[in-house]
Amino acid sequence: MVMTSTTASLPQPAGTPAAPALSPVLAMPPAAPADAAVYFAARLAFHTDVADVHASLAAGATDFVVVDSRSTPSWDQGHIPGAVHLPTDRIPQLAAEFLDPAVPVVVHCWGPGCDGATRAALALARLGYRVKEMIGGIEYWIREGYAVDTWEGPRQLPADPLTAPVGSDDCGC
Repeated sequence: MVMTSTTASLPQPAGTPAAPALSPVLAMPPAAPADAAVYFAARLAFHTDVADVHASLAAGATDFVVVDSRSTPSWDQGHIPGAVHLPTDRIPQLAAEFLDPAVPVVVHCWGPGCDGATRAALALARLGYRVKEMIGGIEYWIREGYAVDTWEGPRQLPADPLTAPVGSDDCGC
């Protein structure tokens, strides 16, 4: 007899419920809760998001500095008000001039498809700075409707309703 996908499983004894098919989501089972807590706590030690950065800056927070690691033409195109411009390739030469080693750094680049912020964070960490990466980068800063400074002056676009909470600064997270 040739086995096909419809005949490959063995018959179940009468009255035995069929085992549910394992979904791709759970093909690799979730970590134990204690392991998950360690992982997620560590992840939050390394990352922050645009909503938290914006809310902190709007409230007048001075316990961190935002570093934009993009090129000068990109910076001129639009950057977070109050951010420090420190292109990744210039960090070893310029970090001590623009950053206080006692103040944590939140670094960003273009967006989730770019690892420039990760490279900048690595360079800063190697120099002894405490650093977090802002996930989403300038792309999600703009998509969430937050203002940027450009070479022409301030600019603010409406929030993208497909990626940002509409009518609120709180994502409900």
